[in-house]
Amino acid sequence: MAASASSSSTASLGAYRRLVGWHGELTAFRRDLHAHPELGFEEKRTAARVAEALRVAGVDEVHEGIGRTGVVGVVRGARGSAARAIGLRADMDALPLVEENDFAWRSATRGLMHGCGHDGHTTMLVGAARYLAATRDFDGAAVLIFQPGEEGFAGAKAMIDDGLFERFPVESVYAMHNWPSLPAGTVGVNPGPMMAASDRIEITVQGRGGHGAHPYLAIDPVLVSAHIITAAQSLVSRNVSPLDNAVVSLCSVHAGEPTAFSVIPREARIVGTVRTFRREVQEMIEERLARLVESVALGFGATARLKYLRNYPATINSEREAVFAADVAAAIVGEQNVQRRLPPSMGAEDFSFMLQVRPGAYLRLGQGGEGSCFLHNSRYDFNDDVLPLGATLFASLVERGLPAASS
Repeated sequence: MAASASSSSTASLGAYRRLVGWHGELTAFRRDLHAHPELGFEEKRTAARVAEALRVAGVDEVHEGIGRTGVVGVVRGARGSAARAIGLRADMDALPLVEENDFAWRSATRGLMHGCGHDGHTTMLVGAARYLAATRDFDGAAVLIFQPGEEGFAGAKAMIDDGLFERFPVESVYAMHNWPSLPAGTVGVNPGPMMAASDRIEITVQGRGGHGAHPYLAIDPVLVSAHIITAAQSLVSRNVSPLDNAVVSLCSVHAGEPTAFSVIPREARIVGTVRTFRREVQEMIEERLARLVESVALGFGATARLKYLRNYPATINSEREAVFAADVAAAIVGEQNVQRRLPPSMGAEDFSFMLQVRPGAYLRLGQGGEGSCFLHNSRYDFNDDVLPLGATLFASLVERGLPAASS
């Protein structure tokens, strides 16, 4: 075991040194993507740049237009059978966010920004593709998945629906996301929940409009909404076990016109989100919230209905693949720099759709440390120093997962 671990560490170090030699090129590629952000399913320039980079790198197959704007590359190992394959996924889309940075590679399109580091994820996978195509020291195939529309568009599902895993039947699939609150050079993973399910809730309250001076002649949907908002906070505290995790946040309320200070409106609308990990908890909250909304409204003589939309399922790592990925990371950064029981986040990620179809793991790559901007911040930027490390981790998942046959 010790000899095997030493051999793996030596191979990973060699990969890292090679990728460090390409650091300048990778940084230029990443900053070009950052300067030209595109929203989900609009990543035409990004996809074209990725496809061009894969072809230049000598990737065996490049497939475009999967899931609308997705790209898939295939690299085959130099020895052995191509019957086995491992998938590596990176997201490509940007956010509808006004960037407030002033460096040379800031967004050239006002209102669009790579504020989540998908430009870095894409670049790391391009770097891994170049390394794997140059070395091919594995037995099987590396399937490189460049996914559109992670930010709310369910691009992973679009690629799956477009035949991703039928056309490229991988045995497992991996993804990673930069995490500014982890120091650069660290990796976090959990053999189980990583990200929560993300559901959207819309509550419509129907009352009877009237004059603000004569509320007894009206049925006030604003008052009803206030009671629904307050009552909804009991759903987690009084219905969910403290050993489970759940969040109910009502984030937007709209009723009437701001200038109509003496008009009681007829309707109010509340929008929010529910985050859960377990399906049983998710279903319980949906059922009880619907009953609560209707009952509270009825008590005031109003009516209300709940529209519950399930967006992304929970991102749940399979245990075997999570442990394997942590072992691969430890061979690169050292065991002391791997968090094997990283606390899950109540954020959401559409890589969850892929993990419902194939076993795999979602990793966090430390990039920031103290003082760095968190994700979705208008002053965020990906830390280019971790590009070689992320690319090495991607490539090593393939090399160790599909070890070359002994000569």
